[in-house]
Amino acid sequence: MELKQNVVCWFEIYVNDMERAKKFYSNVLNVAIVDGSPMEGMPGLQMAFFPWVENAPNANGALVKMNDMPVGAGGTMVYFQCEDCSVEESRVETAGGKVVQAKMSIGEHGFCAICTDTEGNMFGLHSMK
Repeated sequence: MELKQNVVCWFEIYVNDMERAKKFYSNVLNVAIVDGSPMEGMPGLQMAFFPWVENAPNANGALVKMNDMPVGAGGTMVYFQCEDCSVEESRVETAGGKVVQAKMSIGEHGFCAICTDTEGNMFGLHSMK
């Protein structure tokens, strides 16, 4: 079966404290996280979006605070692409998170580090060097 697009198109990281989560990901990834507009018919929903690069081969996503949506380990695992994942890994603990697995080789697929954010969500950092 020939794919015409990437199968991953969107991700959401559920949070309890939006400002804390935005600050954490902004500091670790060195990017601006942009607040979303309120959505009609969805009271209590807050979204803040990761930056998007037009026509780049990647998926986009958001931090989401929503009533009754669980946060923490055991949910979706999101990997953020990096030039060298040790750089972003070095910012995790200063930003309030934890490094679960320091940068490690995954053979021909490059390297990754596994961390938790300030909300208890586990996420990965990936790079080819």
